[in-house]
Amino acid sequence: MNKKRSPQSEVEHFLDRLVKNIEHGRFERSLSGLSALAAVITGAELWAEHDRAGFWNRLMWLPVVLTPFSAGSAIAGVFSKRVAKTILPFVSLLVILNGIQGTYLHLRGISRKPGGWKQARYNIEMGPPMFAPLLVTMVGGMGILASILRREK
Repeated sequence: MNKKRSPQSEVEHFLDRLVKNIEHGRFERSLSGLSALAAVITGAELWAEHDRAGFWNRLMWLPVVLTPFSAGSAIAGVFSKRVAKTILPFVSLLVILNGIQGTYLHLRGISRKPGGWKQARYNIEMGPPMFAPLLVTMVGGMGILASILRREK
C-alpha cells in the first residue's frame, strides 16, 4: 500500500535528518551555503559603509573585492566536494586575514580621532565601527569550518 506523508511528517523527517547529520559532523554543504549568504550580506554592508567613508584608504577595497570570491567559492562548495576541500578554505583564510587586518585598521582609526582613546566613548561611536571587521572574520571562519566538516548524506 502506498502511504502519503503529510506536510507535517515531511518537515519532521527533514528536521530529524538535519539533526542527525549535524550530530555526526555532516554539515558541509549547508554551512557552505550559509557562508555564501553571509558573505553576500556582509559584503553589501561593508561596501555601503566603505562607500560612505569615500574609500579614502585603498585597503577598504580589499574586503569588497574578496566578497565575490568568498561567496562564489562557498556556493561552489555546496555543489562540489573538491572545491569545498581546496578552494573554499584558501579563500576563507584570506577573508579571515583581511578581517584581522581590518580590525587593526579600525582600532587605529579610532585612536587617530581627536582625543584618541582618552575620548574613547565618543570616538568609538563616531569613528570606524570597532567590531565590524570581525563579522568578515566570522564569514571566513564559517567557510573554514564548512571545509572541515563532512558532506551531508
